[in-house]
Amino acid sequence: MRRVLLVLCTAAALTGCSLFGRDAPCTQADMDSGVGVVWRPADFGVEDAATIRVCVSDTCGQRVSGDPRDPFARVSVELADDIGARTVAVRLTVTSTKDGRVLVTDSQRVRLTEQHPNGAACAPTAHTAGFRADPAKGLVSPEGLSLQGK
Repeated sequence: MRRVLLVLCTAAALTGCSLFGRDAPCTQADMDSGVGVVWRPADFGVEDAATIRVCVSDTCGQRVSGDPRDPFARVSVELADDIGARTVAVRLTVTSTKDGRVLVTDSQRVRLTEQHPNGAACAPTAHTAGFRADPAKGLVSPEGLSLQGK
C-alpha cells in the first residue's frame, strides 16, 4: 500500500497535478498588452512600397510594408499593462514611400480581449486586439489571412 501511494504521489508531482489542492505550476511565457496589425507585403506591391502606421490614442508604431516574397509583416502598438478590457480607437494610415501620398486611412473602435498566456490563474494578464491592414478596405479582421502567396 505504501508503495502504491508513493507511486501515485510521484506521478502526480511529475505531471503537475496535486493531490493536496495546489494548482499546477505556471509556465513562464511573457505577453504585453497591445494592438497588432498584420498584412501581406505582396498586397502593397514592390518591396517597401508603403509605410504602415498604426496609432492607439497618442501611441503609434510604424514600419515599411516589406518584401513581397515574405508571407506577412506586422507592426504593433504596446499599451499599458493595466489598461484592462476596455474599448480603444485604432487608426491606420498607409502612405507611399515613393511620394508620401496617403494611400489608406481608416479607424476602428475595438474592445481589448483579456489574454492569459500561462493559464487563467497565472500571470501575466494582457489585453490585446488584432487587425489586418488591407490596401483597399483599411482595418479588417485578420481572420482567414492566408500565409500563402496569391
